[in-house]
Amino acid sequence: MSPMKQTTHPPDHRSERAPAAAAPPRDSGAGTRRRPPSAQWAAWAFLAPVTLYLVLFYAYPLYRNIDLSLRHYTVRSFVQGDAPFTGIENYLTVFDDPAFAPALLHTVVFTAVCLVFQYAIGLALAVFFHQHFRLSATLRALFLVPWLLPLIVSASTWSWMLNSDSGVVNAFLNAFGVGPVNWLTSPDWSLTSVIIANIWIGVPFNLVVLYSGLQSIPAGLYEAAALDGANAWQRFWRITVPLLRPVSAITLLLGLIYTLKVFDIIWIMTRGGPADSSTTFATWSYQLGFGNLLPAFGPGAAVGNLLVVAALVFGLIYVRAQRKQALS
Repeated sequence: MSPMKQTTHPPDHRSERAPAAAAPPRDSGAGTRRRPPSAQWAAWAFLAPVTLYLVLFYAYPLYRNIDLSLRHYTVRSFVQGDAPFTGIENYLTVFDDPAFAPALLHTVVFTAVCLVFQYAIGLALAVFFHQHFRLSATLRALFLVPWLLPLIVSASTWSWMLNSDSGVVNAFLNAFGVGPVNWLTSPDWSLTSVIIANIWIGVPFNLVVLYSGLQSIPAGLYEAAALDGANAWQRFWRITVPLLRPVSAITLLLGLIYTLKVFDIIWIMTRGGPADSSTTFATWSYQLGFGNLLPAFGPGAAVGNLLVVAALVFGLIYVRAQRKQALS
């Protein structure tokens, strides 16, 4: 009998114990944990007042104004809420109105002139008070008075000062041999009068914001420039203006939005007259909606929406410029 042939088999690796799979990492960070329901409710509770405020005082009035501009509202339909939908008819009515072009021109002139002078005077005063001389804080506080006064007080004061018969401005001019000027009753001077008053009111805001921006510029830059031989004018244009650009941008944007909607000053001083010589979109919108026996709610709302669109366009331009500056 032949011996049994002995065969060898390769080791069966399947019989070896496979290494244990790595255990999933333990969640040690709090960022991946789910918030408990109580924390979520607390977050919504803090957010609710702001959301409610924005909806009630911003979103809903804007929606109502857009709805007014797209319907034919009368006093009866305004109360009962059954105004027919007219689309863009109110906007076409506004564009075809003979008062549209003068109101647009006055709005552009009023806004541009006020912005330029408010910013220029505010920047000059901010640089002046940045020297930190004696009584600097006291004088800076006095310059805030026009900003702190109610607008009705400021407008009434300027109306009295610019009065043709008893105003102190004409009395001052008379002392130098200049005849009386009909500041508030002449079509040639009414727009100039409200521009002067609004510049006086807006300068303190520019002063405060620009002065805060100057405080953030390191003093060492001016010292190094002075050691390099730069004079005061060169230091202003090469250090102050470039480093103050972000603050200047937001100052001009806020000033633009405020100036576009100025109503109190113009209405109290001239009521948009005489002969609509100082009428802007803000006063024209009010006249259309509330200044007549038969109010035109739709066209008045349309004019107001044009102001909203103008402010929104400039706001988007500012945001786009800020993004480009951040990327560069």
